[in-house]
Amino acid sequence: MSNKQKYDEAFIEVFEIEAADLNESLEYQSITSWDSVGHMALIAELEDIFDVALEMDDVIDFGSYLTGIKTMEKYGVKF
Repeated sequence: MSNKQKYDEAFIEVFEIEAADLNESLEYQSITSWDSVGHMALIAELEDIFDVALEMDDVIDFGSYLTGIKTMEKYGVKF
């Protein structure tokens, strides 16, 4: 499984959405499940999957699907 597939799967599992609902316009609070609790669950899942520890500023700035990719790349995850 590619890193992109792992990244996508984290969103699908944490937010309980269909793969078809996952797109580049997905942003914090754009769906009911991406609230503050869902946000922290997503961060924890991504940290586990990619064996990284995000800094608090990056957790706060992780406000969209696309921003998240850039954030993960900052931690050495290749997409």
